[in-house]
Amino acid sequence: MPDTVVPVILSGGAGTRLWPLSRELRPKQLLPLTSDQTPLQDTAQRIDGRPVVVCNHEHRFIVAEQLREIGIEPRAVIIEPVGRNTAPAAAVAALLLESEPEALMLVMPSDHLVRDPDAFRAAVAKAVPLAKAGRLVTFGIRPTEPNTGYGYIKSGPPLDGGFAVERFVEKPDLDTAKGYLASGAYLWNSGIFLFPARGYLAELARRHGEMVEGCRRALAEGSSDLFFFRLGDAAFAALAGQSIDYGVMEHTDKAAVVPVDMGWSDIGSWSALWQETPHDAAGNALLGDVIALDTTNTYVRTERQLVATIGLRDLVVVATDDAVLIADKAHDQKVKQVVEALKAKKRPEAVTGSRGWRPWGWFQTIDEGERFRVKHIQVNPGAKLSLQKHWHRSEHWIVVTGTAIVTRGEESFILRENESTFIPAGAIHRLENPGKVPLRLIEVQSGEYVGEDDIVRVEDVYGRTV
Repeated sequence: MPDTVVPVILSGGAGTRLWPLSRELRPKQLLPLTSDQTPLQDTAQRIDGRPVVVCNHEHRFIVAEQLREIGIEPRAVIIEPVGRNTAPAAAVAALLLESEPEALMLVMPSDHLVRDPDAFRAAVAKAVPLAKAGRLVTFGIRPTEPNTGYGYIKSGPPLDGGFAVERFVEKPDLDTAKGYLASGAYLWNSGIFLFPARGYLAELARRHGEMVEGCRRALAEGSSDLFFFRLGDAAFAALAGQSIDYGVMEHTDKAAVVPVDMGWSDIGSWSALWQETPHDAAGNALLGDVIALDTTNTYVRTERQLVATIGLRDLVVVATDDAVLIADKAHDQKVKQVVEALKAKKRPEAVTGSRGWRPWGWFQTIDEGERFRVKHIQVNPGAKLSLQKHWHRSEHWIVVTGTAIVTRGEESFILRENESTFIPAGAIHRLENPGKVPLRLIEVQSGEYVGEDDIVRVEDVYGRTV
């Protein structure tokens, strides 16, 4: 692949249709859904080159850690203060590449599945001459069924390596989708693009000049934060939300499409994930501790507890440690409505699960009640928590695996497996993992208030103040 092709990974979105597994603070692109790797990691490995990644504030440390795990050093990780859809996100990346006249940006959502990455790379190679010639190229998936959940592209006159785009079509009803499939002229819209960076900015500016200028201001008013770049809050928040399709592709006369068969799915629903997961003889996708009796064509996933099913047909059953979803696969697009109802009730299950992610690792609430909370904590190798204190709670730490360096007041000491210590309320303290394996411990908090906001950071290597 030419060095001029720069991967641009868009890692926004909340993945609400895969609730309760996917949550706002841990969406589907950051979850191992079909393999041991996450869709973000698979996307980053799909093509050579250091990627530009655009994500939000809450996901930044998870994104950085997942890229580190697979040995990829990004060219930049850009932090959006608020989501404004794909057109501004791609524009910011294009502006970063504007000084490179030959730069081609391969824009990829971070939450798609591609079973045949070799076919994808071959399609990109076909698209490179088109993009170099000034075309804005999208990749069309040859449809295998009359799917009503995807947008469609109608191919026009042939080009060298692809076709001109005749028109883009919204998600159709079933009869229309059947007609598209029978005609052979329509492709699924993958939402993956190859643009000349300057060409994309020029086409976007033709209809949305204020968006391009707003993105320029957001970059100019932005600042570096550790290994991230934060866009200027006010300038970016003032932008109107817009997708690449609506903002550019449906209005340009330079749109081209390269058809490709690459085992693609946007894994945008539980039924789509069921299709992409190995089945047993009865057509069931069973993940976790599951016993399924007289059950067919059903997706059952449990993250912890045993789930037993009897006499189910064409259902989705997903159990996490704080929520259970049971749905007819035919109605799984309505899961988003469940999330909306939870948000209306201000339920935390819409946003986060029992596990919270931090730049140093994660914690998971095991139990809680009046005046106490019990957590399972993992500190990654070489990482450390902030130097901090709590006004309203004391903490007991018990090391399960690994080695900890504990700072408590003026003293510093080592804790090993099966050793423990006590941190009284008001004491300045820090936990650090000096080893090469994860440090895991049980923390028991007790006191008049055990909320996450009872924290005063005295020193923090991650630049956090709250």
